[in-house]
Amino acid sequence: MVALLLGIMVFFLVLNFPMVIPMVAAPLAVIIFFIPNMDLAMSVQQLIAGVSSTVLLSVPMFILAADIMCAGNTTKRLLDLVETFVGHIHGGMAITTAITCTMFGAISGSTQATVVAIGKPMRQRLLKLGYQDGASSGLIISSAIIALLIPPSISMIMYAVVTGSSVGDLFIAGVGPGILILIFFAIYSYFYAKKVNIPRLKKATWEERGKAFKRAIAPLGFPIIIFAGIYSGFFSPTEAAAIAVLYALILEMLVFRTIKIKDLHRIALSTAVVTCAVFILVAGGQLFSWVISYAKIPQMLTSAILGVDPSAIKILVTVTIFFFIGCMFVDSLVVIIILSPIFYPLAMQAGIDPIHLGIIITLQAAIGSISPPFGCNIFTGCAIFNRPYIDIVKGLPPYLIMLVVITAVVILCPQLSLFLL
Repeated sequence: MVALLLGIMVFFLVLNFPMVIPMVAAPLAVIIFFIPNMDLAMSVQQLIAGVSSTVLLSVPMFILAADIMCAGNTTKRLLDLVETFVGHIHGGMAITTAITCTMFGAISGSTQATVVAIGKPMRQRLLKLGYQDGASSGLIISSAIIALLIPPSISMIMYAVVTGSSVGDLFIAGVGPGILILIFFAIYSYFYAKKVNIPRLKKATWEERGKAFKRAIAPLGFPIIIFAGIYSGFFSPTEAAAIAVLYALILEMLVFRTIKIKDLHRIALSTAVVTCAVFILVAGGQLFSWVISYAKIPQMLTSAILGVDPSAIKILVTVTIFFFIGCMFVDSLVVIIILSPIFYPLAMQAGIDPIHLGIIITLQAAIGSISPPFGCNIFTGCAIFNRPYIDIVKGLPPYLIMLVVITAVVILCPQLSLFLL
């Protein structure tokens, strides 16, 4: 049964079929050959059930809010604000990049949107200061992954849908690890710039900082609204997504006037394409998870790999390895949908907090997005910067090493994720 499931998936992937094809074809083959008494209509019910969760309503709205801001003037205002405060120190421009990626991630929830929005303006600034091509590209695509840890995070929403965990708690728990990544990147940027003698910018006056703050105060309202609203219980994550869209429209159309009504069709079409891709994967993942659960494949795999009565640390390390490797080759949403149902029950039996588990899984999804050979941010960087694959990859090792260290810290210190709950 397992051989058939994996064989069909590998077969379709080698033939370069879209991921949803093997995700649906493999479980259907298992049903036909190993569970012949099961009505195939139940597989259709599972596909529908996969996209029936009300939590998924927030996904297209967060994507739409991000698309609106990418098309508007939000990014430049955030960049200018951060630059006036840290641009004059060693590595100030690199630190500006990392901080702005974190701030934009708190608006968009997407690593790829962050690469596009921050990467285009920042790469040229970094190159002019003397940063090498690989160093600047590596910094941008690595800093963009903080978007998956800082709320709102689409990966966290997917984990919540699959496991039934609280989206709001996941959003809040991601803040600590996200800030820890930012601190690591900022410290590295400081010493790297000092080592290679990157020139510093002129220190901004408080008057200039005040002007930059006034220009950026409206975009700064996004993370404040989302985080404070959810943390206080004033509204749910789904309601926060709707408010984010409304706020983005008001900001870019009425305040900044960078988007016109005629632009909305193009923006909405972009959102629809991404949303459809995500929802199709979720539906296929639900069918896949249901079949492997029915066939008790998770129990067989976990007992074979982890043995009887494994410790919490052993489970978390195994989860980390499986998700890290999976996200290196396949889109992180697919990995979360497929692997989470396998490890979640075992983790609960071992007394692992579901929110802590979700943060570790999200962190591996983030790391996987910049890990060769198939990290999605790598290819996004190749397209946006118009640079070959090897130029993008060669700047990544320092950041991957830091992220491995951060993963170990998060595993050993659960309160780093849970202290705000």
